[in-house]
Amino acid sequence: MNTTTQPKYNSAKLWQIMCFPLNNTATNMFMFLMMYVTYLAVGGYGIAVVVASSIITATRFFDAITDPVIGFIIDKTHSKFGKFRPMIILGYVIMTISILLMYFVGIGSGAFTFVVIYLLYIIGYTFQTACTKSGQTCITNDPKQRPLFTRCDAIYMLLQMTLVSMYVSNYLQPKYGELNVAAMQEFAITSIIIAGICTVFAIAALWKKDIPENWGIGDKGAKVSVKDYVSVLKGNRAIQMLVVAASTDKLAMTAAGNSSIVILVFGIIIGNYSFYGKLSMITLIPSILIILLGTKLAQKQGSKKALVQYTWLSILFAVLYVAVFVVFDPTKIGSAALPTIVFLIIHCIFTGVKSISSNIVIPMIADCADYETYRTGRYIPGMLGTLFSFVDKIISAFATTIVGFLLAMVGYKTTLPQVGDPSSNTIFWLTMFVYLGLPIIGWVASIIAMKFYPLDDKKMAEIQTTLAEIREK
Repeated sequence: MNTTTQPKYNSAKLWQIMCFPLNNTATNMFMFLMMYVTYLAVGGYGIAVVVASSIITATRFFDAITDPVIGFIIDKTHSKFGKFRPMIILGYVIMTISILLMYFVGIGSGAFTFVVIYLLYIIGYTFQTACTKSGQTCITNDPKQRPLFTRCDAIYMLLQMTLVSMYVSNYLQPKYGELNVAAMQEFAITSIIIAGICTVFAIAALWKKDIPENWGIGDKGAKVSVKDYVSVLKGNRAIQMLVVAASTDKLAMTAAGNSSIVILVFGIIIGNYSFYGKLSMITLIPSILIILLGTKLAQKQGSKKALVQYTWLSILFAVLYVAVFVVFDPTKIGSAALPTIVFLIIHCIFTGVKSISSNIVIPMIADCADYETYRTGRYIPGMLGTLFSFVDKIISAFATTIVGFLLAMVGYKTTLPQVGDPSSNTIFWLTMFVYLGLPIIGWVASIIAMKFYPLDDKKMAEIQTTLAEIREK
């Protein structure tokens, strides 16, 4: 065996790399919609704030449980339409039906109906999101190309966040006066259309790649059983550490990105919610430039090193972010020159570096799947991706409950924060803790986990060389 032989990579065309991450954009569109689902639950189904938050947390546990089951189904699938394409279509259809039922048909029918429809939505969401993590393994295994997923995904996410924030704060909120049921219904239709378009492009990228020749070492179907989950958890150190890093981040970022927290920051503490929509547009280009720089580093030095470096930067600029709110009067941000300029600089860099540290995890899941094939001979990307999601969702499930109880502590027991509500010292520090303090804690956990993550650039080169030799045999 010639160990110096360079592997012949399954490389992708640029348009395929650019289009496949749109599958994540599609599911993110539904995710952004559901970030506001508490407003629908309270206003449309008559559920109390804390109860609604607790219900959403409980359903997240169901969400986590469905992950391994659906991952198992994906790994066992080897139809003439591929392994991943049927699952993407199935996921989108189920989500669309559930959204229409939740936002239109079930209004006024109470908590039980809300929960049942929400559980149906979760099944569809899991089918499609699982394919983002597992399907990338058959698009390319080239270590120079995989970081490009991060680049495209992070840029799409920034564009999406910018447009959604402007849509909600500069269009929906002024149009309806508040985030009521009618506003949420219009948001739902918009999400279904945009997610559908993105799904079509993602399937097109997979069309010639989702074939047995690109499934691990060329097997048509993985010989896998439920007990293999235990083996993966015990033996795959890479996925263990990646789960720790990503799940702690996810818990913190889900809480920080909660719609109520965003309204507390920009609609109450700063007192200028329309500035939130404009802010995303102002910082978009500089943030994209930071993402381009970060993914270039990942191409040269590996995803692990890029994740660590940009996580440290995320911590630094989160601290500076808090300092801006302490040093300057927050109500002057957006109106006075000096605090606005300083805030824009910090926010711009912070947005860019945290986008890299969170989005680079997705191609690292593909690395963990290749490592499992290298370690055991099993091609089980569905299992690896959904096992990752299982633990990730169990931990992040607490985010909505954390936010709900903290809001109740400052007086929001039966209503949610609305633009223009009065601020206070207690509200300010609670918001800073959730918006920036929790992410810092999550990032510290990520840096510790990465010390034990074995897949640096040299190890991945060894893995791909070995797998290429097995395929040739």
